[in-house]
Amino acid sequence: MAKIGIDLGTTNTVVFIPKKGIVVNEPSVVAISVLDNKIISVGASAKEMIGRTPDSIVISKPLVDGAIADYRVTGAMLRYFIKKAAGFMSFVKPEVLISVPAGITSTEKRAVIEAALNAGAKAVYLVKEPVLAAIGAKIPINSPAGNMILNIGGGTTELAVISLGGIVTWSSVRIGGNKLDQAIVEYIKKKHGLAIGERTAELIKVSIGSATKEQEEEKINIKGRDLATGFPRTIEVGSNEITEALSEQLREIVQIVKNVLEVTPPELCSDIMDKGIIISGGGALLKNIDVLINRITGVPASIADDPLFCVARGTGIVLQNLDAYKRNVVAKR
Repeated sequence: MAKIGIDLGTTNTVVFIPKKGIVVNEPSVVAISVLDNKIISVGASAKEMIGRTPDSIVISKPLVDGAIADYRVTGAMLRYFIKKAAGFMSFVKPEVLISVPAGITSTEKRAVIEAALNAGAKAVYLVKEPVLAAIGAKIPINSPAGNMILNIGGGTTELAVISLGGIVTWSSVRIGGNKLDQAIVEYIKKKHGLAIGERTAELIKVSIGSATKEQEEEKINIKGRDLATGFPRTIEVGSNEITEALSEQLREIVQIVKNVLEVTPPELCSDIMDKGIIISGGGALLKNIDVLINRITGVPASIADDPLFCVARGTGIVLQNLDAYKRNVVAKR
């Protein structure tokens, strides 16, 4: 029986096939022709076009803050990813498991299920993202102990306390890698009078970004458009400036940790103090994010192994043991 796990992310979509591992990891981006409303390209090739398109092409990111904003485009994107994964297997219609945000509404659930069925799935299963992230991070979620997982994605950051296989308390905030990139764009504009694009901001974040200030500051040269003269200009940016640029967004992420701890039963809180918070998702790759969380909340924090792919790995584990995880799965034939 063919099975596919999909981590449907705001920034990237990762497709996992049991026994094969990750077969697709591409941006959740679609390029559409304005004239006939046709889809020209999906994924990596569409991302290449960002900031470079003529008027006749529109770039669409069908997922906004972890939720589907455009159903038709999401359906087309799912079809592309399922078809691409199909190249790796001889296919009957696959069973597809998709990660969804913890705060998903029933309308949104139906939309994801419809989109996947229309894209050629035989059966669709939905599992909440923090649960998948925890499973992929090798947290024993079915034990009667409290485990806290913080999943920082491209569009949303979700935090959940999981015990006995279910989510006890959770919170999410619509801040993720994309908002951090925007914060860098704004900061460079304000402080240096230089306009840069999202891709440059992402490069800065990945190269020298840090959640806490460092004594040994790293530097990077970046190019942009001088807002005063309109000409290109190169400037040097230091990592401590980037820490300053990100501070407000990071403060909001840390705040949800505090909020969730306040409403978590005391027994589970003491488990979390012992085990600490596990951080997954692309945001876990931001340098010193664990140090910042530990410093402000007093709770030990650590980064999951290979944090980018925790959710995708989780989909694979659940698919292989569907019966064991029945409680966590919303299924639709």
